[in-house]
Amino acid sequence: MEDVIAVIDIGKTNKKIFLFDKKFNVCFQNSTKFKEVLDDDGFPCDDLESIENWILEQIKQVQNNPEFHLKAINFSTHGASLVYLDKQGNRIAPLYNYLKPLDIHNYTNFHQLNGGVEEFSRTTASPAYGMLNTGLQMLWMQKEKPQVWKNVDGILHYPQYLSYLFTKKITADFTSVGAHTATWNFDEMQYHPWLKAANINLPEPVNGEKAILSEINGQQVAVGSGLHDSSSSIIPILENEKGNDFVLLSTGTWIIAMNPFSTETLTQHQLTNNCLCFMTPKKQQVKSSMQFLGRIHEVYLTPLSDYYKVDIDKHLNLGLDEKLCQELIVENAQIFLSDGIDTNFEANEDLLKHFGSYKTAYYQLIYEIAKKVIAGINLITDKDKSIKNIYISGGFNKNEIFIKYLTLLKKGIVIKISECKNESALGAALMMKSYL
Repeated sequence: MEDVIAVIDIGKTNKKIFLFDKKFNVCFQNSTKFKEVLDDDGFPCDDLESIENWILEQIKQVQNNPEFHLKAINFSTHGASLVYLDKQGNRIAPLYNYLKPLDIHNYTNFHQLNGGVEEFSRTTASPAYGMLNTGLQMLWMQKEKPQVWKNVDGILHYPQYLSYLFTKKITADFTSVGAHTATWNFDEMQYHPWLKAANINLPEPVNGEKAILSEINGQQVAVGSGLHDSSSSIIPILENEKGNDFVLLSTGTWIIAMNPFSTETLTQHQLTNNCLCFMTPKKQQVKSSMQFLGRIHEVYLTPLSDYYKVDIDKHLNLGLDEKLCQELIVENAQIFLSDGIDTNFEANEDLLKHFGSYKTAYYQLIYEIAKKVIAGINLITDKDKSIKNIYISGGFNKNEIFIKYLTLLKKGIVIKISECKNESALGAALMMKSYL
């Protein structure tokens, strides 16, 4: 019988369970998907009841499996999602979708009372994202659903609610309250005073390494308080790089540069350039830069293929031409990307007329993407520090051209490829290692 930690890893699409052994290797995993249901306004949201039942059944199956001895459970979920409980501890509202429309202009008075939208966003390290700010979700509930709100006795972020299913304890953690919630004052590193003024009481966040011993199906199990997935994904690298500064580049549709070693407070300049802060489980701010650059790369692959009449995956077999990289850096042309923040991007095939070959066009696109990534890294680096180690996880860690541009544009950096899979789940498991 093997001692294991179970991690419930809940994404917007896939719901997964992982079992980690003493060496933190995955010894079992399972995943499923659930169709969305409609909330009380007719907007799609997660079917939380079905997800709850699935989680409880999965844990029961692990406990009944003679191969495993369940020692601890932890949770990793997407952010910007709240669960409301009444005095009896029952859930009393849907898990509202963070994509649900919220008109930020309806909260102008709130922002004015708290220093204006720009200063409030800077202090809370939370760009005005609407429902993506869970603090605004609470105000929305107060305003739009007073009959429900009057029965609210406890408020939990999604990871802590999953923990509550097993512990019946109302908790908070730093990674969840620190993820663009507009509830945390990063200048003072405590809850923002507006919560008290609005008669909202949230539990004090706990250290992510602390678990609650709970009886589950007749067995004693250590139950973690759960983590926000983006913040959890940096934990394995923090474990490996003890004492060494680094930036993690998480590359997908968004390219997010994360610096857990910045001690400077977020500036208005950083905020207006798509920077924000997350937090580690130990209350350490993670200065981050988010750019929509993976999407830009994705939308150009089809026009490049059509215009030059080549296979859509030709970029995967281009190989590295360092001389061409150097030439394009010297030219420093700006063809594909704007000076500001690129969002909702559509490809412009006319721009390909600037280039005589697929190769040159693709190299130029990657040059401009890499240049913006370096600018993002520089934005989140403190003035008196220089970051040497840059980890890359996700799709771009296999792109030799992108990696070469990074090293040419920022001298002295060392690129490290993150081979870790399921970083969020592994980060949540590592928080429970003292219970294994």
